[in-house]
Amino acid sequence: MSEKSIPKWFAYVKERHPKFIDAVDRLGRVVREEGPLDEKTAHLIQLAAAATLRSEGSVHSHTKRALEAGAKQEEISHAIILLTSTIGFPNVSAALSWAEDVISEK
Repeated sequence: MSEKSIPKWFAYVKERHPKFIDAVDRLGRVVREEGPLDEKTAHLIQLAAAATLRSEGSVHSHTKRALEAGAKQEEISHAIILLTSTIGFPNVSAALSWAEDVISEK
């Protein structure tokens, strides 16, 4: 993620607690490298988890990261829509709108 696209709150926390954010970033890299899944698939899985948690910021982040890793808009939507029977239509609809926030910026 480029420095320009970092949300203001994340930038604030990063400035106040750089060692903490560095550790979180390292953990993210390590867990993605730990297995055979490619970067795009990993971010689609993390996107689905973010949608399940109703974490708007994480949906934004993993939508951006999935796009940067080569995911298409249809793959992002499908990763979220697949959750319908698990988390319900209202939650899926919210997550789709958050993903669209990012997609429409591109």
